[in-house]
Amino acid sequence: MYFWDRLEQYSDRIAVIDDNGRSYSYQELIDAADTFALAAVPRSIVFLQCENSFASIASYIGFLRRRAIPVLLSDSLAEERLEELKALYRPQYICCREDFYGKGEVCASAGGYHLLKTGHAPVPSAPSLAVMITTSGSTGSAKFVMQSYDNVQCNTESIISYLGITQEDRAITTLPMSYTYGLSIIQTHLCAGACIIATESALMQRQFWTMLREYKATTFGGVPYTYEMLKKMRFSRMELPSLRYLTQAGGRLSKELVLEYHALCQSKGIRFIVMYGQTEATARMSYLPWEALPEKAGSIGIAIPGGTFSLEAADGSIITQPDEVGELVYRGGNVTLGYACCAEDFIAGDSRHGVLHTGDMAKVDSDGFYYLVGRKKRFLKIYGNRVNLDETENILRAEGYECVCGGRDDLLCVYLVGVQESQEKEMLRFLSDRLSLNSAAFRVIPVAEIPRNASGKVQYSALEEQYGKL
Repeated sequence: MYFWDRLEQYSDRIAVIDDNGRSYSYQELIDAADTFALAAVPRSIVFLQCENSFASIASYIGFLRRRAIPVLLSDSLAEERLEELKALYRPQYICCREDFYGKGEVCASAGGYHLLKTGHAPVPSAPSLAVMITTSGSTGSAKFVMQSYDNVQCNTESIISYLGITQEDRAITTLPMSYTYGLSIIQTHLCAGACIIATESALMQRQFWTMLREYKATTFGGVPYTYEMLKKMRFSRMELPSLRYLTQAGGRLSKELVLEYHALCQSKGIRFIVMYGQTEATARMSYLPWEALPEKAGSIGIAIPGGTFSLEAADGSIITQPDEVGELVYRGGNVTLGYACCAEDFIAGDSRHGVLHTGDMAKVDSDGFYYLVGRKKRFLKIYGNRVNLDETENILRAEGYECVCGGRDDLLCVYLVGVQESQEKEMLRFLSDRLSLNSAAFRVIPVAEIPRNASGKVQYSALEEQYGKL
């Protein structure tokens, strides 16, 4: 039985504490969830506006219980982008706050959220399709990852197992619910009968730390940017006795910071656990046991319970020797069904059959610990969001900019031809708005021309040689 179908076993326990300090029991969560569930038709497609709130969490659980299919959307999604997605995916319902551009007949309401009918006809879907979520990218791509019921349950149980999550844990939200890492934190703690401290307050706001202390949070998760910010905020000086463990994923944290946080957390009696995952694997594929630090700093660790890694050479053969580089391939029950780019894809079923070619190049040491060494495809992780460089180039070219994109995690560089200072500022504003990322994530590098080879292919290495590696 899936965890959302058996939450009644925790009925009297606290499930969610919201920004107003109100506590909701699991029974109250179930009641609110079923308010939405009973109003939705099973196997219907539901656009769900995600935020770290009781209503958002309850509606999501309700759709899982009803076997409706929630499509998770950021609450900062622009209205025009919402309309584009509605045309592509033809949802029968939108579940949202009143200010989320929702128009239609109200079918149900709870906690400030409303379930609205759109008028679209039902769309056929594979029986196993449970949830649709973006690949953590911000380029405006309409592509979603299709997760099955078994994917969600399998990965949730595995994460609970290696983190040792119990009913006594309280996780405070630091990441968007529409992001696979943020969603997995919510799901694992509800599955374990633990408590979610649901706040929209940012890490930099006093309210976040007030809630963490007052409600005795035992854990939170962060992407590399989170831990860089915590260092600037002098996390080392904070007294937070309730914290039991911290997790990190969403991109590679520098080896230096891993060592620094390991030592710091160890001095505070906190476990610091580095993880690696992709939306295509529901959430997590590996973790670095805290006991393996500091010796294995820089490693993504070992495969999660129920999963396995292998390394594949360019010719498709399996690499068996330590320290040889190949593409990291993951196998497990959490490998998702595939991608959807429009409503017609819902019926496709499982295209991966439990095998995921990650696109990451890696090596393994003699102890079985894996290390990432690069990427096979062109994308970066910016503050935990996966940004496809080719898509970003296409977006900018459509606006009339002659450019190519490069950079490193948390810094996207635009090599721009013939730009004036005023145009540079205008482009940065456009890019920040379009990708929903702070402008500090971007750097414009003026260039005389884009170097290309005889076949017209961009020579990215030539750009790095001329302007230096970042």
